[in-house]
Amino acid sequence: YKRQGVVTKPKLGEKVFVAPNASVIGDVSLGGGSSVWYGCVLRGDVNCITIGEKTNIQDNVMVHVAKHNAAGIPRATQIGSGVTIGHGATIHAATIGDTSVVGMGAIVMDGAVVEKESIVAAGSLVVPGTVVKSRQMWAGSPAKYVREVSEEEIEAIAQASEDYSALGA
Repeated sequence: YKRQGVVTKPKLGEKVFVAPNASVIGDVSLGGGSSVWYGCVLRGDVNCITIGEKTNIQDNVMVHVAKHNAAGIPRATQIGSGVTIGHGATIHAATIGDTSVVGMGAIVMDGAVVEKESIVAAGSLVVPGTVVKSRQMWAGSPAKYVREVSEEEIEAIAQASEDYSALGA
């Protein structure tokens, strides 16, 4: 991938696992201990994808960025540390905060922000520009606020991050 004439390749931290049939291309940075599982596509072709430490991107997830969109604003994708992106989810030009979960099959669209320690339920659609506040659970299509996230859930999210990091290693 070339951005402004410079070849950009993925940058992988220490102890990163990328499954053999996952596609990680372009301007993508993966923090140490993170994992990208089978069938995933992380395409940093027209902007950058930044993923923190001990984040797990589960099977068949699509992560992309935006060069053009309805708002005319190019957008990168940022995914924090200790995040779980569930099987088959799509993250497009959005920001996901630390120690959060995006459930299986959920879609998080351009300019959306999922703040730290939050949960987007499986199958939800977070429409462009939505802000999921810290420690909130949102669900539905379009996604709406459901309730606050409990301390036990935050601990479980953190434990899943550790478990997937160990499994990837």
